[in-house]
Amino acid sequence: MKADHHSEGIDLADRYKHLAKMPNIKLFCGSSHPDLGRRIAERLGIELSKTTLSKFSNQETSVEIGESVRGEDVYIIQTAAGEINDNLIELLIMINACKIASAYRVTAVLPSFPYARQDKKDKSRAPISAKLIANMLTVAGADHIITMDLHASQIQGFFDIPVDNLFAEPAIIKWIQDNIADWRTCVIVSPDAGGAKRVTSIADRLNVDFALIHKERKRANEVSSMVLVGDVKDRVAILVDDMADTCGTICHAIEKLVQAGAKKCYAISTHGIFSGQALERIKKSTFEAVVTTNTIPQSQKVRDSNNKIQVIDVSSMFAESIRRTHNGESVSYLFTHVPM
Repeated sequence: MKADHHSEGIDLADRYKHLAKMPNIKLFCGSSHPDLGRRIAERLGIELSKTTLSKFSNQETSVEIGESVRGEDVYIIQTAAGEINDNLIELLIMINACKIASAYRVTAVLPSFPYARQDKKDKSRAPISAKLIANMLTVAGADHIITMDLHASQIQGFFDIPVDNLFAEPAIIKWIQDNIADWRTCVIVSPDAGGAKRVTSIADRLNVDFALIHKERKRANEVSSMVLVGDVKDRVAILVDDMADTCGTICHAIEKLVQAGAKKCYAISTHGIFSGQALERIKKSTFEAVVTTNTIPQSQKVRDSNNKIQVIDVSSMFAESIRRTHNGESVSYLFTHVPM
């Protein structure tokens, strides 16, 4: 493993210093997550490019690109948070504005991909909205997509342009090792059958056991019954999922884990949406912590949850993926490692 680190030459400070002197790169940030945009720019050692984002009095989105992008390699950061539809339109307009201003390449950096849960036709007349979003991004002029932990990895197949789907797994594993004292005897738990692959991958890398909760839904966001498959008695249980929305599932799951004798419970998700009654449920729950990444803004939610929500910063992973993409290097290293 040491040889891998050496061969990659992970002296990121020097790499970013070199990037700052490189021409032909512009980094823009939409209005959905300015904090993440600033963190990525700082890690790359470059300034965010100038743009004016506003709304006309009739609520149409106004975008003004404040500097030349002719012949530049452009990266636009916009995540699925807040007013998702407005932010999506803003991203499409920014992509198109850069494209018709003769940008060499436009990459959309979508830490959380919008409409990712609408990825299949699961009932009559249901739309496949994630495919529509893919078409919209492509038609707007995007040449490349960078995202993280797609709800279904086959969404990459909706695009005819390259898609880099980064994994939060290395950052999650690092957080577990740094923050849970007895992680070597913990159990990684999937709250549903769909997350089994994710959970077994993390359990294998940590060399610990895993468990699975089988759930049946009556309707969307409403779980009718749960069955735990696995042993968590007198052990730390760590629930892992790709997104936490209303948190009904994980709060039902913790009840099941406590009943089964788990001594401590944590919940970790990549995308912390926390909509509806989520924060109230988290405050009342017996979780030691609910952990999420900052693919979606979390500062206000951390305060509203009485600091029960903890945040993993993944800006280094996006910064390094941008640097590697710009320099024509492989990004597969990021699937298993967190850049320092």
